[in-house]
Formats: sequence, C-alpha cells, structure tokens
Amino acid sequence: MQEKSSRIKTQERVARRQPAQQRSRERLDRILEIAQQLIAEKGSEHVKMSEIAELAEISIGSLYQYFPDKRAIVRTLAELHAAESRRCVREAFEAVSTRAQLLGAFASLVDQYYEIVLDKPVMRDISSALRSDKELMSIEIAESRACGALLATAIRRVMPRADIKRVNALAFLIWQLGEETMRLAVAQKRGEGALLVDAYKRMSLRAIEEV
Repeated sequence: MQEKSSRIKTQERVARRQPAQQRSRERLDRILEIAQQLIAEKGSEHVKMSEIAELAEISIGSLYQYFPDKRAIVRTLAELHAAESRRCVREAFEAVSTRAQLLGAFASLVDQYYEIVLDKPVMRDISSALRSDKELMSIEIAESRACGALLATAIRRVMPRADIKRVNALAFLIWQLGEETMRLAVAQKRGEGALLVDAYKRMSLRAIEEV
C-alpha cells in the first residue's frame, strides 16, 4: 500500500513538472529562433543579448539562465545545424552499395550543401564565427570527423580492400576541405563560387576513385 501511494505521489510530481518543462523547452526554442533571425539579418558580431531577450519577450536575466553569453548561443546553433547535417549524410550513405552510388551520393551532398549555405545566411555567419574562434572551431573539426567517418565507412563498404587508415584520413580531409571551400565560395560572386565548389567536388571524387 505504501509503495502504491509513493508511486502515485511520484507520478503527480512528474505531472506537475511537465508543464514547466514544456514551457522551458518552448522558451528555449523561441530564443534560438530569434537568435537565428537576428544573426541572418545583421551577423552574429552585431547581435546583442538584450535584443534577443526583448524579441523573445523575456528578461535579460531569464536569457542568461539559458545562455551565459552569445558564444553559447552560437555554439548551440552550430551543434543543431551539425546534427541535422550529419543526419542527412548518414541517410545518403546508408543506401550506398556500389562505387557509382558512392560517387553519386557524395556529389549530390556537395551540391545540396552549397545550395543550403547560399539560401541560409545564418549558416554562413555561424561557419565564419566558428572559424574565427579557436574554442568554437572544435565543433567544426568534430563534425568533419563524424561526417568523414560516415564517408569512410561507405568507401570501405564498396572498396573493402582499401587501406583503412588511408581511407579514414582522406575522408576527414575531404570533409574539412569541403567546409573551407563553402566559406570561400559564398564569399565570391555566385558564378565563381559555383566553379570553386565544382572544382572541389571533382577533385574529391577523383581522390575517392583512386583509393
């Protein structure tokens, strides 16, 4: 009887907490949404925490409870974008079973990523912010390793005799060079940017074929 009573009380406490947790989650999503909008409009370096708090309709004190500074917001946005990117890469390579499919999947991912970066200014700004901050740059390196590992797995699946260490190093390099290429490409006029991305794609495909 006591166990049942204790279980009921525990369930009641969880039920009472849930609305507060949901409100907190919604508030966090709102903060990140506002931050993305402001970063897209003016760049992260010009966005103030007070602006984010005002548009999110919360006090500056409440904002600091979620994020101690603007860097923490940029880091969270970068991690969210990285997680979504990694999901797309995983899905693209999961179905690969032949060399032709591997090359096609990689080429398609490069084209898709370039279009996304062009269409979403916030991603360009976050990428630049990561590059200029040594602490934040670790996020990009970790993402290149993670996506590179997915590429390496796909390469080894269709080329089982390939040297594992060489494949891993190549895949990591290809992915990190991709990030650098995108930054360079979007800083140029669109025509030249497209040529840079195409050159990177052709060089990468050739390197993969020669493994």
